[in-house]
Amino acid sequence: MTLITTAKNLNSKIGMNDQTLIYIFVGTTFALYIGIAIWSRAGNTDDFYVAGGGVPPLANGMATAADWMSAASFISMAGIISFVGRDGAVYLMGWTGGYVLLALLIAPYLRKFGKYTIPDFIGDRYYSDFARLVAIVCVLFVSFTYVAGQMRGVGIVFSRFLEVEITTGVLIGMGIVFFYAVLGGMKGITYTQVAQYCVLIFAFLVPAIFISMQMTGNPVPQLGFGSTLTDGSNVYLLDKLDRLSVELGFGAYTAGKKSTLDMFFITAALMVGTAGLPHVIVRFFTVPKVRDARISAGYALVFIALLYTTAPALASFARVNLIDTVNNAEYKTTPSWFKNWENTSLIAWVDKNQDGKIQYSFGKAFNGKPEFLTTRGQEGERKISNDLTENPNELYIDRDIMVLANPEIANLPGWVIALVAAGGLAAALSTAAGLLLVISTSISHDFLKKMFLKDITDRQELFFARISAALAITIAGYFGIYPPGFVAQVVAFAFGLAAASFFPVILMGIFSKRMNKEGAISGMIAGLAFTAGYIVYFKFINPSANSEENWWFGISPEGIGTLGMGLNFLISNLVSRMTAPPPNEIQDMVDDLRIPQGAGASYHHLKK
Repeated sequence: MTLITTAKNLNSKIGMNDQTLIYIFVGTTFALYIGIAIWSRAGNTDDFYVAGGGVPPLANGMATAADWMSAASFISMAGIISFVGRDGAVYLMGWTGGYVLLALLIAPYLRKFGKYTIPDFIGDRYYSDFARLVAIVCVLFVSFTYVAGQMRGVGIVFSRFLEVEITTGVLIGMGIVFFYAVLGGMKGITYTQVAQYCVLIFAFLVPAIFISMQMTGNPVPQLGFGSTLTDGSNVYLLDKLDRLSVELGFGAYTAGKKSTLDMFFITAALMVGTAGLPHVIVRFFTVPKVRDARISAGYALVFIALLYTTAPALASFARVNLIDTVNNAEYKTTPSWFKNWENTSLIAWVDKNQDGKIQYSFGKAFNGKPEFLTTRGQEGERKISNDLTENPNELYIDRDIMVLANPEIANLPGWVIALVAAGGLAAALSTAAGLLLVISTSISHDFLKKMFLKDITDRQELFFARISAALAITIAGYFGIYPPGFVAQVVAFAFGLAAASFFPVILMGIFSKRMNKEGAISGMIAGLAFTAGYIVYFKFINPSANSEENWWFGISPEGIGTLGMGLNFLISNLVSRMTAPPPNEIQDMVDDLRIPQGAGASYHHLKK
């Protein structure tokens, strides 16, 4: 997802009235988050790690949804669907389907196990500090990969809408997250995320409802994008989008371009990766009872589906509006939104045939984004490399603008633009806070308390947790300001590693008494090594070979985590069968873990 690598100079000017509204909306939401953090500050490690285990299922479902729906979901997902069409369904199916797996196979059992974290579960279930250490390393890698993107997203939204430098935007975001993450821990983060979910879902739905009414007359976006247009043509929106896409050389919008096998593997990797991501799983330790964990997962699925079922509609509306607005339009008469976003380098025009009109079609307008020189002329001069006659396309569009620019493209009121800015920040901050807490917990609880400083008091552990959170925020902020060149590419790592490492050992830890530490460790290492090696080769070592004819069985790096998961299952089962079984107390623990609460006495009576 390109969110974390785009935009170096986002200083477009917004109208004064709109700018005032943005300050009001963003300032009000920040004040709300800080107030909640002060009200719900953590007083002990239970509060800091799992909010005291007393969060109601409804609130936990909203917090889980906010934790999951990051800046990438809010900003990038609809943009991806706008450009790839039907193939974008992998994100919708994978990122929502993962919660079905969580609700059925993982959440209630982990809640009954009663530990704080995934490394805690793996270390105790597999009676091995080495297994715990491998899990800690995976947690830190996955979490820092994500959180760097979130902090970058905070900087980008601040820069575009508040007219500050990205560095300043990241620092402001660090300050806000530092306040409620370090002060409130999981308790503060949970109730802040409830508020952030309300902000982000409202910010996503309101523009979609407005635009659906404008274009189709239907106030329900999920139905609107399957309806006829209100322009008198009696043409269905998707039919028009198919026709426009074909005319411009992109191929039919509703036609798939990926192979069925690759679609399956990517969807499965996203589903299983979702079910294995540590910042998602930890949420199910915060509810009072085992039953509440399953109910929370159900609520989370509903709350996430509100955004995810709206995304295809918003993507389709934005795509039609964009093409209708700019294709073959006189540059001098283009609306102000185009020139505002052009100044950010997220959208750019090159007049190849010197006719003063914007020709938009399939193909790159130039190699990379334009660089603006402010020394020549009032509007600046573009430096363009490579031959500009390779194809007729004159327009560069970064897909991340589709959600943020959509209210301006559709000429919606200024308060809707302000709402989208607040929603983008809520999405980025909510996920950043959850990830930072997972990092903090892994260091203070799993690494220090469980492995090296086993005799520290609760108060000392809480101190180390807060220091760890502060350190994690500092590192995340650094990567937000100075993102590594490969950050956008390694998003595939997060899901691939979670699918190939955590999911198999968690699932077998719950449902297989025979799975021992040797099998679990071997499976994790094999799955990690294979998945990481495949992605590193095609993404970094030999990116020119990253094509379907060179992939194993036609499986892309984004879907290889599914194959890595299969390898993990295979290796772990083979090794566990060739080595000694787990101790009896571990096998009894696995039996007890699967017994419904309240049925323990009957079960043990029958067992005897």
